[in-house]
Amino acid sequence: MMKQFIFLFLIIISCSKTQSQQNHLVLPESKISEIKDFVKGKNYNQEIAVFINFKTHSGKYRYFVYDLKNNKILQRAIVAHGEGSVIPHSNSLKFSNVDGSHQSSLGKYEIRESYNGKFGKAYRLDGLDKTNDNARLRSIVLHSYYCISDKESIDPACLSFGCPMLSKLAFNQTAKYIDQSKKPIILYAFY
Repeated sequence: MMKQFIFLFLIIISCSKTQSQQNHLVLPESKISEIKDFVKGKNYNQEIAVFINFKTHSGKYRYFVYDLKNNKILQRAIVAHGEGSVIPHSNSLKFSNVDGSHQSSLGKYEIRESYNGKFGKAYRLDGLDKTNDNARLRSIVLHSYYCISDKESIDPACLSFGCPMLSKLAFNQTAKYIDQSKKPIILYAFY
């Protein structure tokens, strides 16, 4: 009986380490630290940030609302990348800040005001880096779209024109965090 208990305990420890290691891979500590340093002393939300790890397969969770104070993931979701970011016959992506490229852009964004457009409610994004400072000009916004799944899949997510698109359910969950925040929240897209 004791051997079975010890064996079960070791399996649980092993599984929790695996989950922790997976979290570390999809959301590296260096990126979290970078954003903590970036928002410190500025007029940004100091408690919550949004991360997109474009290195992760698009059918997997790679969008994270993160609690900067308690160091934990509050929300995981599927997020689309731009159709222009696809490199044929490759798992790699390419990125651009050029209008009309239909590519995703990397860097830090300030999540700004919401509006109602052709996708329903959406949030404007202001790019804060040279790699994404054309976001407003390009109409790169955070919005939902019907073809994005709520669950992970081996199939890739549908593609956008460069916007980070979420499922309706995931978007509504994120919207609660954004709408409750008195200060702008940073979204950080990296690869």
